[in-house]
Amino acid sequence: METIISILRGINVGKRKVLMTDLKALYEKFGFKEVSTYIQSGNVIFKTDKKLTDQQLAGKIEKSLLKQYGFDVPVINRTAEELNKIGLSNPFLKNKEIDKSKLHVTFLANEPEKTNIEAIERFDYSPDKFIISGAEIFLHIPGSYAETKLSNNFFETKLKVSATTRNWNTVTKLAELAKAK
Repeated sequence: METIISILRGINVGKRKVLMTDLKALYEKFGFKEVSTYIQSGNVIFKTDKKLTDQQLAGKIEKSLLKQYGFDVPVINRTAEELNKIGLSNPFLKNKEIDKSKLHVTFLANEPEKTNIEAIERFDYSPDKFIISGAEIFLHIPGSYAETKLSNNFFETKLKVSATTRNWNTVTKLAELAKAK
């Protein structure tokens, strides 16, 4: 069985409330095993032997969430192995003086087209920095993430793919929890 981490966008913000116990039950209804959640922002770790693509799996979960709650919830999945690689490959960690609490990862539903990447790389919102690597964007936001222009909406608009962001602490904790399964 493979360990998968679902990263949901936009739940428990405003009127888009989803209890983690309900979210866990929804995943269990699919037949997923060892389902657990981490914090209220929509992180689900589970095991599955189903051979679906990431997009098929995300689509199945998204349809069920829409049916149950009446609003769209983009879902992005990563395997435990992929999340571990993300944790090891953050280019900002090369700077030993960097404050890790100012790091984030934006997860993309799929790799953006090269032309969209080239177009976005000309943007400079210093001191905020981003590095695109495959289907992830590594962020260093020295100020407040709530105030950066490098938001999910910015990346979705420019790259034409769904996105959701987690702080570095959450990313490393999810990798740790997934590895323990």
